[in-house]
Amino acid sequence: MADLKLDQQMLSSCTGAVITSVFMTPFDVVKVRLQAQQRAELKRTCFLYCNGLMDHICNCARAICTNAEHEPWYNRPVPVHLNGTLDAFAKISRQEGIHSLWSGLPPTLVVAVPNTVIYFTTYENLRNLFVRHISDGSGAPPSWAGGLAGGLARTWAVTIVSPFELVRTKMQAKSITYKELSKVMQTQVSNEGVISLWRGWVPTILRDVPFSILYWYSYEKLKMVFRQEQPTFSFTLAAGALSGGIAGTLTLPLDVIKTHRQIEIGEKILFSDKPLNGGSTVKMLQNIYVQQGVRGLFAGLVPRLAKVMPACAIMISTYEYAKKFFRSRQTEAMT
Repeated sequence: MADLKLDQQMLSSCTGAVITSVFMTPFDVVKVRLQAQQRAELKRTCFLYCNGLMDHICNCARAICTNAEHEPWYNRPVPVHLNGTLDAFAKISRQEGIHSLWSGLPPTLVVAVPNTVIYFTTYENLRNLFVRHISDGSGAPPSWAGGLAGGLARTWAVTIVSPFELVRTKMQAKSITYKELSKVMQTQVSNEGVISLWRGWVPTILRDVPFSILYWYSYEKLKMVFRQEQPTFSFTLAAGALSGGIAGTLTLPLDVIKTHRQIEIGEKILFSDKPLNGGSTVKMLQNIYVQQGVRGLFAGLVPRLAKVMPACAIMISTYEYAKKFFRSRQTEAMT
């Protein structure tokens, strides 16, 4: 079976990126909002939003922000609390407009397309390398090869797109305008240097690399078990969703920490003269567990799975279908 050309690999990998981003962004927005709300409760700081304006005030554990036109912003009623996934969808849509569920879609696309191209293309080439050099004699790579290729590919992709991921998270966590975001980012770079744009890189790696290892190992294992070397479309949908669900659940606590880390960039500038320090990843996990138990470590599980499972299903099925299409074109060209 001939390997695809590089441009065909890139087209195959990015075909589903736009589709996945457009349909899955609302679930990502809800997940980030729930995790941001959790952080406000843990830190006793304000992390609320209001029609794209960063109207914040902190009075003990109270945060004040609303849409009333005739009241000073610091005397406006407290926004409603988000009680789970469905409640968040309803309240965000009602208070901010349904368009708010696609907050940060442009930077999501800016992140998703190059990230997906780098990730899947790197994975494909690493896996092909394993097939050629460390196969078990039957022509198939060892069962761990898919996981290893996925982990290495994800490390490379995350490093390149990490600054764009930070911007996307900030835009989704609060309804923030591009002007305000630019001011926050400029101040951050001025105070802490360009390296600060990679804030959250370590917890992102700790979340995404294990996710990729678990996902690709599960997916390749399912292909071997069901003898799907050339997987059907229905198989890729089911296997992609199942593999994504397993990996997404097991790595959610690290996703919570990544969100908390990236949210700190705005808190440092807007809430306090002294930098906030959440501590190490392990310390933050311990703090969340002590205060909120297992529930806190898995904040946003439902919207994460609601996003990850169909996203993985759409992405891998589109990817495999596109590869099959290009291979058929190659075969026709050779005959």
